Amino acid sequence: MSSLPIDLKKLKDADKEILRAGIIAELDAVNLYEQFAAYAKSKKIKEVLLEIAKEEKTHIGEFQALLLELDKEQVEELEKGKNEVMGKH
Repeated sequence: MSSLPIDLKKLKDADKEILRAGIIAELDAVNLYEQFAAYAKSKKIKEVLLEIAKEEKTHIGEFQALLLELDKEQVEELEKGKNEVMGKH
């Protein structure tokens, strides 16, 4: 699992870092639950794990939406990245 690379207590305004750490934690959870589901023998357990992973993806969206409100540079860079992938330089 990931760990926080910075001490949030030392930051004057930690909101962006908190949101980014939340996204990382949720991504770790998605990966963990999807890996568990891949190896689960029980169909019911597999279904529950995949549903939980799906919920974690919603949490990622919530954190990202909040982050995009706070960090306009992030908005611009996400758009640049999307355009690069889509071949729109």
